[in-house]
Amino acid sequence: MKLRIIRHALMAAVVAATTAVAPAYADGHAKLDSIHFLIPGGAGGGWDGTARGTGEALTKAGLVGNASYENMSGGGGGKAIGFLIENASSNEGTLMVNSTPIVIRSLTGVFPHNFRDLTLVAGTIGDYAAMVVNKDSPINSMEDLIAAYDADPGATAIGGGSVPGGMDHLVAAMVMEAAGKDPLDVKYIPYDAGGKAMAALLSGEIVALSTGFSEAVDLANAGEVKIIGVTADERVAAAEDAMTMKEQGIDTSFVNWRGFFAAPGLPDEKLTAYQDALAAMYDTDEWEEVRARNGWVNIHNSGDDFQAFLEGQEKVIGDLMKKLGFL
Repeated sequence: MKLRIIRHALMAAVVAATTAVAPAYADGHAKLDSIHFLIPGGAGGGWDGTARGTGEALTKAGLVGNASYENMSGGGGGKAIGFLIENASSNEGTLMVNSTPIVIRSLTGVFPHNFRDLTLVAGTIGDYAAMVVNKDSPINSMEDLIAAYDADPGATAIGGGSVPGGMDHLVAAMVMEAAGKDPLDVKYIPYDAGGKAMAALLSGEIVALSTGFSEAVDLANAGEVKIIGVTADERVAAAEDAMTMKEQGIDTSFVNWRGFFAAPGLPDEKLTAYQDALAAMYDTDEWEEVRARNGWVNIHNSGDDFQAFLEGQEKVIGDLMKKLGFL
């Protein structure tokens, strides 16, 4: 069983914009007055960081007047999706951030909706995955983690901010499989969003954490955790000392897409305004600052291209999860 077949299919990204449309600005795009980001998980997770980083770039670059944020955890992201759908008429100014889990969790029935029930705005960034340990851990590399796992698999718990069979779990299983271990034997402990998972790591409740690279960078730079492996093909500038999995003999790579969705039935003119703002954002210094700080990869697909990507990913992940026994 080769879990790394997903690595090329799990890419794409994130972003979005607003409600009212103001007069056009110099380069011909329509400036958005405001944007309300709906975040399906808690503070400190990858969705949270993506929404806030995107809002920061859009407002500082003058593409959006102001941005607001709302964290709505619950149901593996299903609570926020249901809220957006059920209140569509009053949520035309809201954009929800999401990522690969919207595909995974609809396949597994965690929630009854899928991406087809929403208005697809755009995928905009990719985020590598990382394996991290507590700063005081005796583990300093993937070799050390594998040795600890070999010595006592049951005591070598790996946590993540997603449900069993979710993205963090699949990445952990993919990495362990590439290291020659049976991915079904990996002890995975789920948490609601990356912030809670990171707290579990710092408290010693888990030995290692499977998480988004951007979520780990700030704490690693502050000396609170050690990044022992990154699923990039080459080292990432945001944490140049962090070794890739491939450098350590683990032949796998992965990048998770993040993107934005709007309520169903969104008027075409508002959808176009959101997509124009996102496209313009890529050319700004403000976006480059946010992107580089988080170690994100620019992966922009919009509208029909975004839908085609998601449908392809749905098939690949569905086939994979059947092999793993999750479906």
